[in-house]
Amino acid sequence: MAELKYISGFGNECASEDPRCPGSLPEGQNNPQVCPYNLYAEQLSGSAFTCPRSTNKRSWLYRILPSVSHKPFESIDEGHVTHNWDEVDPDPNQLRWKPFEIPKASQKKVDFVSGLHTLCGAGDIKSNNGLAIHIFLCNTSMENRCFYNSDGDFLIVPQKGNLLIYTEFGKMLVQPNEICVIQRGMRFSIDVFEETRGYLLEVYGVHFELPDLGPIGANGLANPRDFLIPVAWYEDRQVPGGYTVINKYQGKLFAAKQDVSPFNVVAWHGNYTPYKYNLKNFMVINSVAFDHADPSIFTVLTAKSVRPGVAIADFVIFPPRWGVADKTFRPPYYHRNCMSEFMGLIRGHYEAKQGGFLPGGGSLHSTMTPHGPDADCFEKASKAKLAPERIADGTMAFMFESSLSLAVTKWGLKASKCLDENYYKCWEPLKSHFTPNSRNPAEPN
Repeated sequence: MAELKYISGFGNECASEDPRCPGSLPEGQNNPQVCPYNLYAEQLSGSAFTCPRSTNKRSWLYRILPSVSHKPFESIDEGHVTHNWDEVDPDPNQLRWKPFEIPKASQKKVDFVSGLHTLCGAGDIKSNNGLAIHIFLCNTSMENRCFYNSDGDFLIVPQKGNLLIYTEFGKMLVQPNEICVIQRGMRFSIDVFEETRGYLLEVYGVHFELPDLGPIGANGLANPRDFLIPVAWYEDRQVPGGYTVINKYQGKLFAAKQDVSPFNVVAWHGNYTPYKYNLKNFMVINSVAFDHADPSIFTVLTAKSVRPGVAIADFVIFPPRWGVADKTFRPPYYHRNCMSEFMGLIRGHYEAKQGGFLPGGGSLHSTMTPHGPDADCFEKASKAKLAPERIADGTMAFMFESSLSLAVTKWGLKASKCLDENYYKCWEPLKSHFTPNSRNPAEPN
């Protein structure tokens, strides 16, 4: 496959034409009486028309046939996709999952949509407020099938296997240690090349933004120039027997047939697009004197709520970096949090738990549920000689953090058969080091 091209910049106003049809973008207007090359003009709106310019999201697509050219939608089986947050009783315990098992292609072919499994979530789709966390487990490409989400945006985190994603705006290759965002309403199809696994964060009613930097200044964390947007690419392809368009609407799945590929957009312009980002480009901020800065300094993207400083969801990473804090317990501190914290591991070993938390698995520490380093990590870090050291080399852990109290699905607790029933035991060896007659602890050698 030829190397794909991209446009760089987060949230930019962009324009792109497939080079096979030069001049396919109308000049000076959006909706001419007759478009160049006799294309149809179609607007895709990701915000209300009257939103302020800073938050107004829309793109114009110039396509061979408009997306309305399909048969009626009919309900189909949702599989393991759900928005029912009352399937099982609440569970406030610390939860950890072993790596989620990918079905074998020799036993059953499963594509991206069929392989979606809802793990947890909260909120209400109909009122555009909430989120869901899904796991995708697949082994075959989407053949003459595409998917779009009427309920919210997808942030996709591949953990095993590359994703070749066809969208109405062009193609993206997304590899482990990269992420992509497919925004609400955008049609896409995914090719895979092996047994493939990953994580998916869905947010309802809001879009992901770069976090405000405050006193950090103008530069740092995820820089806008490192986000990549696909360039226009089209296929003018008839599909004998019909192409299936799958729509997630109010938490249910529906399918419609049409005669042509939906990826027939010859040119587009606007600021409402899919995009991808390589996590290696994250510019890490860290403490260089003592103590911890809070993990919010590792935020890549945020989906804000209506309360200032409070997110429906944050996407946070724990990338390779230097640890130099003096007189400090350097691993993550023990914590109880008003937020819910789901963690996943793309590769390597997470510093606070060297065993048990494995790539392709996950953990959930719910609202006000205590968590922190396991006993082995605490003992080692408390006695370590504090010299500058590299942390998390060869590792990429991440967190979906939310102000909502997340409910776990029946699949997450039972049907996945991946829940680690012994997770709580990693803290059982913790022991008291209290010295009531000596204020000053012994300094590590």
